[in-house]
Amino acid sequence: MRYRLVIEYDGAAFCGWQSQADGGAVQDALQQAIGSFCGEVVTAYGAGRTDSGVHARGQVAHIDLETAPAPDRVRDGLNFHLRPAPVAVITAHYARADFDARFSALARRYRYRIISQRAPVVLDRMQAWWVPQSLDIEAMRAASKYLLGNHDFTTFRASQCQANSPIRTLDALDVSEGDAGIDITARARSFLHSQVRSMAGALKLVGQGKWQPEDLRHALEAADRRACAPVAPAHGLTFMAVDYPDEMLVSPEIDKDQEK
Repeated sequence: MRYRLVIEYDGAAFCGWQSQADGGAVQDALQQAIGSFCGEVVTAYGAGRTDSGVHARGQVAHIDLETAPAPDRVRDGLNFHLRPAPVAVITAHYARADFDARFSALARRYRYRIISQRAPVVLDRMQAWWVPQSLDIEAMRAASKYLLGNHDFTTFRASQCQANSPIRTLDALDVSEGDAGIDITARARSFLHSQVRSMAGALKLVGQGKWQPEDLRHALEAADRRACAPVAPAHGLTFMAVDYPDEMLVSPEIDKDQEK
């Protein structure tokens, strides 16, 4: 039986999503919890490979279990065995046999949070990037418009990025300000390695007045990693959600006698 899991985690405690030899990844913690819960050795396939230090509120994964326990039992059982690690399965649902957390996705949504204030950030210090000066949010918004659409994002991808092409389509990039700070929210079908953090670093320079909005456009057009601003730190980034076609979210009908 296939399950769709929505997962939340504090990335500060992990070396990223993808399994590592030393077992320090979110995927490792989840797979170990599955083994403890039902005795099965399975792979948890995630929608996105978050880097070390990056958080998630809406990471999605799919798993296949032969024992077919009820979804609520899967959620509660995994959460029991995940303790005390800062990761939790928020929801679990039966999934279609052809549902794939990664390849069925229509879009992924990320949020980068900046707190610009003179005093050091205390409670949210590992959830946001502290910038000890005010930022020009209107200039940041103007600059963000240059990144929308289909572009060669070579400037904004890590040198070790393994994607076959630097071409991506950025569907949305919003800069908003609220009580919690300045949020940069991005939506695209897929992102390059460190793309959102690279864009956030550039927008921060615009907000400081060190770059003009047009400087960000020039950096994009250069298609050269050397033109990128310093990359924003990982702890300000959160993987918020994944969008799927409606038909992929319909849980299959299950005979109650099958549930265990």
